[in-house]
Amino acid sequence: MLINGVSGDLISIRDRGLLYGDGVFRTLRSAGGRALHWPLHYQKLQHDCATLGITCPDFGRLSAELASLLADHPDAVLKIIVTRGQGMRGYLPTIDAALTHIWDVSPLPVYPASYTTDGVTLGLCTLRLSHQPRLAGIKHLNRLENVLAAAECTDVNEGLLLDIDGFVIEGVRSNLFLISRGRLITPELSRCGVAGVERDRVMNYARQIDMPVEVRNVEFDELLEADEVFLTNSVFGLWPVARIDNTRWLKFNGAASLRAGLENGDIDG
Repeated sequence: MLINGVSGDLISIRDRGLLYGDGVFRTLRSAGGRALHWPLHYQKLQHDCATLGITCPDFGRLSAELASLLADHPDAVLKIIVTRGQGMRGYLPTIDAALTHIWDVSPLPVYPASYTTDGVTLGLCTLRLSHQPRLAGIKHLNRLENVLAAAECTDVNEGLLLDIDGFVIEGVRSNLFLISRGRLITPELSRCGVAGVERDRVMNYARQIDMPVEVRNVEFDELLEADEVFLTNSVFGLWPVARIDNTRWLKFNGAASLRAGLENGDIDG
């Protein structure tokens, strides 16, 4: 772990990331000593910092720190965290506070190969995501909704989250897509949810192969009637969904084709 570029595992108890969740993070994967799609993750980090009014650390500095970590962790999960830094008591941000940035490294999780070939099970969480357009799409440090949802969806591979209006939004730790009559559909995230890097990559690749892409509200019933459903995140990549409650899918040709295209190309645009 690196804290402000220095090896360590301690931060101040006055850090606003700890006190108020006042910060953002992004998670990426390394493979063979290469940080997969790091420029895209940095763009997201920069955007999210700007949304909170935090100055994002310089790309060159973070890249140098990342390179030092990759030397010892060529195949791992890496998380970059940026907080507003230390502050005094109270919600009001301290002017010109020195931000904190942290690199965390974890071993790659081992998932059964069947998750990719045969699909995963999705369970509907009772928790509903609240609306906050100012924070929608960004990966801020206050993930309590996801924490509570994960705690109630322990008997499935992933939990499905709806918003307070009943629209499908995302998985607890993933973005979600439907394939219906040759169209790629994903929920719009202007009110809540997190816009992940893999979500962007899937949509960009679909457009490159002239697959119609729709970003819009998705009803739960429409999800159940889709030809295919799949999940994405930057650690596991792309998983087809085989079951939601009593609804099952047996063929994942569209998801497999998209996954192959993403793995064989370098879709960073």
